[in-house]
Amino acid sequence: MKTTILTLASALVLTSLASAAPPKPVDVSKLPPPSSKADVTYAQDIQPIFQKSCYECHGPKKAKGKLRLDSLPGVLKGSEDGKIVKPGDSAKSVLVHAVALPVKKAMPPKDKGAKLSTEQVSLLRAWIDQGAK
Repeated sequence: MKTTILTLASALVLTSLASAAPPKPVDVSKLPPPSSKADVTYAQDIQPIFQKSCYECHGPKKAKGKLRLDSLPGVLKGSEDGKIVKPGDSAKSVLVHAVALPVKKAMPPKDKGAKLSTEQVSLLRAWIDQGAK
């Protein structure tokens, strides 16, 4: 009886995984290019952007999705869904996709403020490409 229940449960899990639609690939050609600025740092360049646009939902008072953007360790830790920054590869960083492209979880949401400017996204990309330090 136990084997039958386990087999049935396994079949249900596999069926649900197989029927789930794979996520749409992100068109990274639509991303603004990284900034040419050298030595981009979290404290000097990126934190002020996050403070202005992201802290309301991902800061010291609130951490939606368990994501904190008010500290470098918080950014590098990621969210309840996993890492959001791939140091050295901004084009594969979920954070860049969320702030720059029309994806399902675009940030910030329309009702929470202005989207990041092209220049801000370019600076974010440069920071990540330079190692996210």
